[in-house]
Amino acid sequence: MPVGSRDTNQRRGNRTKAVLPVRVKGKDSAGNTFEELVHTLDVTPEGARLGSVHRELNVLDEITVFYRQRRIQFRVVWTKKMKGTSEFQVGLQAVTRDSEAWGLNFPEYRSQPASRSAVSHASGAI
Repeated sequence: MPVGSRDTNQRRGNRTKAVLPVRVKGKDSAGNTFEELVHTLDVTPEGARLGSVHRELNVLDEITVFYRQRRIQFRVVWTKKMKGTSEFQVGLQAVTRDSEAWGLNFPEYRSQPASRSAVSHASGAI
């Protein structure tokens, strides 16, 4: 899967470092249904970055993230294979908005609509 480049100025707010255990469910790039335990690396009210993902995912595919008693729908906006491992980091954008999804306070987050180009120019640039 090709990985493009993304200008970090397109980010709408600061990420909050949060390593939270989550369960993800969806279809991988081969079309196989999967469910696995992974963790967040950082989160925002509208997205997350996952680590320890062992399945390759397609950009624009939707997955479900389960955290505590919450079920959150996300769209994959970028993936990055980690060198020397079989793991991926995955950038997610929430399909629905729930300011309490992570149970965290985000006092300085600027909420602005995502542009289509932000998704189409997605990458693993951190």
